[in-house]
Amino acid sequence: MGEANGAPSQDLGAAKRQELGALLIQISGLAPQIRGLRFEGFIKDLFAGFGLASRESFRVVGEQIDGSFKLQGHTYLVEAKWHGPKIGFADLMTFSGKVSGKAAWSRGLFVSYSGFTDEGLEAFARGRQTNLICMDALDLHQVLSGSVSLIDVLEEKARRAAETNRAFVPVRDLNLRGS
Repeated sequence: MGEANGAPSQDLGAAKRQELGALLIQISGLAPQIRGLRFEGFIKDLFAGFGLASRESFRVVGEQIDGSFKLQGHTYLVEAKWHGPKIGFADLMTFSGKVSGKAAWSRGLFVSYSGFTDEGLEAFARGRQTNLICMDALDLHQVLSGSVSLIDVLEEKARRAAETNRAFVPVRDLNLRGS
């Protein structure tokens, strides 16, 4: 699964996909605060399964980061949200500010189980360079189904963000093999 030699893995394996899928279902039935913490743990476990040197949440003076991982020599800071409303401009700007406040080479991944508002994404892309890529529940389910690799998804999302300044491009629009 990739972690044994420290290299990223393109697949979790069926048993790990099933385990994480069951965990995601279990998380959905929890109380909101517990659900959020468990969702952060789920993201860490998913990324660790792909050998991405994931770390759990940590605090820096005045703020919390929900985790981090490494991909292609880049460190990504993670924001993980599981709550009813879709994420809008304010939340994207807040997390982008956290990422911008770190080393110049930092990038961010915003995972919102509920997704993102079209207006928020459009406003976020206007007039500034993005330092974020975004994933939603459908993206996560595509990875857990085994139809696409998390590594491929993240790499292509980063490429699209670089080409278009769009932080969120759904997996179904990335034209990845099997999606």
